[in-house]
This record gives sequence, C-alpha cells and structure tokens, in this order.
Amino acid sequence: MDKIQSMAGQFNQWVILYGPRIISAVLVLIVGLMVISWAGKLASKGMKRKNVDPSLQSFLASMVSVGLKVLLLITVAGMIGIQTTSFVAIIGALGLAVGLALQGSLANFAGGVLILVFKPFKTGDLIESQGQTGVVQEIQIFNTILLTPENKTAILANGAVSNNTIINYSRHGNLRVDITMAISPDADIAKAKGVVMDVLKNDPKVIAEPLPSVNVTKVGDGMVTLAIRPYASPGHYWDVFFGVQEKVKQAFDANGIIGPTPTRIIINK
Repeated sequence: MDKIQSMAGQFNQWVILYGPRIISAVLVLIVGLMVISWAGKLASKGMKRKNVDPSLQSFLASMVSVGLKVLLLITVAGMIGIQTTSFVAIIGALGLAVGLALQGSLANFAGGVLILVFKPFKTGDLIESQGQTGVVQEIQIFNTILLTPENKTAILANGAVSNNTIINYSRHGNLRVDITMAISPDADIAKAKGVVMDVLKNDPKVIAEPLPSVNVTKVGDGMVTLAIRPYASPGHYWDVFFGVQEKVKQAFDANGIIGPTPTRIIINK
C-alpha cells in the first residue's frame, strides 16, 4: 500500500507540475494549426490575385505551411519542458549542409520563383537567353523549356536565365523582320522600292501597322543594297522572312529589275 500511495503521490505531483503546461501546449497547438491554415488560405488568395503561376502557388503554400508547422512543434515542445536548443541546432546544421550541397539547385529554384512572380516572359513567348532562341514551352521551378526554330528542345537553368539578359520578342505582339536584298546599280531604285512595297502590302502575313519600309543602305561593290523591313507576328516571323524574299525576287523578274552581276578582277603579273 505504501508503494501504491507513493506512486499516486508522484503522479499527482507530475499532474500538478506538467498538467497546466500540457493543457497550454495543446491549446497553443490547436490555435497554431488553425492560424497556419488561415494564413495559408490568405496567402493563396493573395497569390491568385497577383496571377502567380498555379504550380508556384501550391509549392510556396506547402513550403510555408511546413516551415510554420515545424516552428509550432518546436514551440509546443519547449512549453512542455523539452529542451529544444540542441534540436534547433541540429536542424540549423542540417539546413546548412543541405543548402551547401544543393547550392546550384537552390539558385535555380530562386530563379524560377523570380520568373514566375515577375513574369519577364510567359509560355508561348519567343525569347532569347543563354545563347538560345526559341518558344517557351514550359516554365518549371528549376528549368525553362524552349523549342528552338530547328525543332530542338533547349533546357535552361532558371538561375542563369534570371541573372542574365532576356530578350522577349513577343512582348509587344509583333516583330520586325530584317531582310536585305540587292539590285543592279543600273536598276531604277524608285521602281524597285515600289515593287517591294506592293509585295509587302499584298502579303497577308505582313502586319499593316507599324508600316513596312524599304530603304537603300549601301551603294557600292557593284550593287545597290535594299533594307526591307516588314513587321509580323511572332508565329509568322519565318514565313515572312523566307516568303517575302521569294515573292520580291519573282516581282523583280516580272518587272525587269535585275540583280547585281558578280565580277572578278584578275591581275596577271
């Protein structure tokens, strides 16, 4: 009986000592989980209003939720009386080790977040970055996928993309197509320019606004060089680039405008 009474006394002392702590910790845990859930929903609504990419929304929401729950558990453990100093030190050391091991991947992740939040380009845009030019097929957390004009898939690391120059050809909705063609120095320049403008005005893939232009850029080397500058949508860029040259050549032939004649000077000594 004495042993039972002793154990009952110890239990009562334990309840008196730790009971309030446990009750307080449970209440903090319940309230904390409710606050974390509310904060997660609020953050999701805010990201939706800012048109943040859906894949990034779920990723950031999960990351923030996990981080807050870990902090909550550490707080609750400290309230109960569990020493959390060494536990926090272990988590810090583990985080540092993981950060050093995944330094490149974390840089790509940060770059992906910046791209998805600030949107320097979006899926479907024609961009140039890291020496690659292509249409954006997909923006992932760590990489950006491009489809090049050669129908090749280029995978770019987001860290390098976000920290270097990005040329977005689709941002303004149209592109200027730079075409250079030459005619004979004896040809009627005004007539040649008129023929080119007729071709551009009748091409359905050439945008009417901004107006296309035809200018002489060089007279010499046995030719007159014309700079032909139509505008096209990004999807019709290469159709206009190749198609206009073919149509202009056919129009020149039909109007008697000849091209330059190659010459070679041979000096015999």
